[in-house]
Amino acid sequence: MRDPLWTPGDTVVERFLRPDGSIGQHHPLRVIADDGTVLLGWLPADTPIVGSRLADGRLFREAPLEERFRVPRVRVADFWRDTSTLRRIADDEWSSVWWFFDADGHFLNWYVNLEVPLGRTPSGPDRIDGILDVAVEPGGRWQWKDEDEAEEAVLAGRITAGQLERLRAEGERIGALADAGRFPFDGTWTDFRPDPGWPAPGLPDGLL
Repeated sequence: MRDPLWTPGDTVVERFLRPDGSIGQHHPLRVIADDGTVLLGWLPADTPIVGSRLADGRLFREAPLEERFRVPRVRVADFWRDTSTLRRIADDEWSSVWWFFDADGHFLNWYVNLEVPLGRTPSGPDRIDGILDVAVEPGGRWQWKDEDEAEEAVLAGRITAGQLERLRAEGERIGALADAGRFPFDGTWTDFRPDPGWPAPGLPDGLL
């Protein structure tokens, strides 16, 4: 077990990198807990983030599937919209688990973002978005998300076939946990409430 880098109340920035090493998105998180290998962080709705869109001005999903991973992207100022998320990010796992909450703080569902882990820096965890995801409903029913995009991402060189195979295996592992109602799909943290004295996490200056 490594020593924690962060303490509750700290702000860290989760970075999503592209395969060439450039940074696509920055998501600030309020640290809830960190044991040196697993970070639990909070991203409330309407928090400023650095997002991305296609260089021609379109949003990612506005483009036809065959263009989404081939048109260059640029970073843009944005906000985390609609829901708040509690994220469990483990350094050695090819996924992070997100608990979604509505505006009144009620738990909605889990979303498992399949990712390539790249370790952590003093400022936060680094990941590559694996495109393929898993959605888990209360009660454990789960389904794959964005399978067509993941296949297209391989064709476009956004992720490798080997990485997609590893991501699918991670998704199956997650699905088995959901089927069994095991952690993190056992109700843990579904009643989470952030410390009301903590402001929303902020981004450092100079990212754009």
